[in-house]
Amino acid sequence: MKVFCLGGAGRICREAILDLVQYSGFEQITVADFNEEEGRKVVRELHDPRVDFIKVNVYDKEATVAQMRGYDIVMDGTAITLNGLSTACIAEAGCHGINLNGFGDEDASAALFERHGKTCVPGFGMTPGVTQMMAMHAASQLDTVDTVRVSHGSYRPIAFSRSITETTTYEYDPNLPGRVVYENGAFIQVPPFARPREIRLPEPYGTSVQYIIPHAETKTLAKALAGKGVRLIEVRGTWPQPNMRLVQALYEYGFMRNDRIRVNGSKVGIMDCISEYLYHSREGSETELYGYALHIEVTGVRNGVPMRLTLTHTHPASDGSVPGWEGLRAYTRNVGIPMAIAAVMIAEGRVNGAGILTPEEAFEPQAVFAELEKRGIRIHQDTEVLTEREPVQA
Repeated sequence: MKVFCLGGAGRICREAILDLVQYSGFEQITVADFNEEEGRKVVRELHDPRVDFIKVNVYDKEATVAQMRGYDIVMDGTAITLNGLSTACIAEAGCHGINLNGFGDEDASAALFERHGKTCVPGFGMTPGVTQMMAMHAASQLDTVDTVRVSHGSYRPIAFSRSITETTTYEYDPNLPGRVVYENGAFIQVPPFARPREIRLPEPYGTSVQYIIPHAETKTLAKALAGKGVRLIEVRGTWPQPNMRLVQALYEYGFMRNDRIRVNGSKVGIMDCISEYLYHSREGSETELYGYALHIEVTGVRNGVPMRLTLTHTHPASDGSVPGWEGLRAYTRNVGIPMAIAAVMIAEGRVNGAGILTPEEAFEPQAVFAELEKRGIRIHQDTEVLTEREPVQA
């Protein structure tokens, strides 16, 4: 088997590639990136005869498709705004595909994947990805489901890479149509910083207020759990508190609209300027606490008894006590490793269909959890009997 790692020079994708080197049976692992210097650096650092490099420009679709042909799967680590184009290349090349984001631009390629008998799973990292596996595992223990609340803490600098900076701007764009909750059979649009809720994450992350974010889980879980009668699905997230204070201030003052202003005779987006500053600043590239934390709360009924199931996840500490998980790598490995696990499962045919599949349709939660545990990433569950059913917010 051969894997084409698009965007492989990126901070997260290179962690996924490392996981493939350590755990997979791929015979060829190609780091594919426009940044030749960083791409070849990844190859040197991995020092494995299966790993090579190829320079790729995804904007040149014809050339990119030709480069992908002959690979079993493309593991796509590119940014959100490229996923529609990159997925179209993957489909035309006749490869399986997977990426981290899953914001919906991939759907245009669904028919071509089906025609080729190939599988593409958009959005499989920690969130979206592992979050859906945790929610489905909880839901499988209930006869009916009332509410699903997906929450995560993403503890990393606000701008350690350009794609991460882009994610920040994207998720809090006030005009973004995909920021929705699922409530009583309908998707309801909400603004940034909607529906604050206090979430207690595993230590060392602790308790903080989280807000609704635009993530794929809202729609994919609504589809997957329709047969369980689910009435409410909300997805929240947080970054380190200084990041959240900054983003909220930028939103309140209108910066997130990215209005174009004139600077020294040139027109530029005001948020583009701020993003560029953050990318090059110490404040944008450092934070006190690194890592990732998931919190999934599912309520429903089992054998006539109302219940709440809360699933969380933990990983090796970022304090240097576990080699390879120091500092920022405690974040990037959490995101990259699930994508690598999913890439192997797809390439080996361990999925439940062809075409564009959601994580819920593609994978069995327990199989994913077992692979995560081999890497020191563990899922925990707390089960609570309730005195009455969880009310749904009106």
